[in-house]
Amino acid sequence: TCVDLSPEMAQYAQELAIDELDDEQRANFQYITDDIRTLEQLTDTDDGDDDEDGNNSGNANSLFDSAWILLGSLQHLTRNEEVVQCFSRIHSLLRTGGTIVVELPHPRETFSMIDCTRNYWNVPLEDESEADSGELQIVWGDDDDEFDPITQVRQLTIEMKLTNVEETEDIQSVRGIVPTRLFTAQELNAIAALAGFRIPAMFGALEDGVSVSDEDAAFRMVCVL
Repeated sequence: TCVDLSPEMAQYAQELAIDELDDEQRANFQYITDDIRTLEQLTDTDDGDDDEDGNNSGNANSLFDSAWILLGSLQHLTRNEEVVQCFSRIHSLLRTGGTIVVELPHPRETFSMIDCTRNYWNVPLEDESEADSGELQIVWGDDDDEFDPITQVRQLTIEMKLTNVEETEDIQSVRGIVPTRLFTAQELNAIAALAGFRIPAMFGALEDGVSVSDEDAAFRMVCVL
């Protein structure tokens, strides 16, 4: 089960699933349009008891063993109350011993006032006849993005532009600003505890074996709740 707030993204994912998944996989796949703070379309089955550490143990009858919040999606929740609400709602949907895996920018970005991470992807495009039709470049972050050290919210630049195509009167690029929050490890620990979780492990990448404190290899903060 995948969740996105955008109906267009959910529809796009469903179209990809038709091409990428086999019949059995598609039968077990759903992509819903919902808010991760409330997840109203998913059934709340939380009747678990608190464990010896005071954390709710979840519900053995729930549908999910694990929830993954990737690509910095949690950063769109810029207030503590929203993050607690999100974690608490997911907690109610997990089986006993279930986990959340959260991928975020590395905390060194919060304390570095020099540059933010500037990520970009080039996506090859095809026309209706499946012939090459240029590339779509997607850029996240810009050196001039404003950062508020009090709220830890960065006004993140997002740009999409067509490259390697003949310029026309059609739109060639789209640029916008999205408020995104940067998290530290200690505050995420505290927020997780308010929602009934603890964080037994943190990593510096989704790849195995990268420590979050590795100055060379760590470029993300991946938390297991």
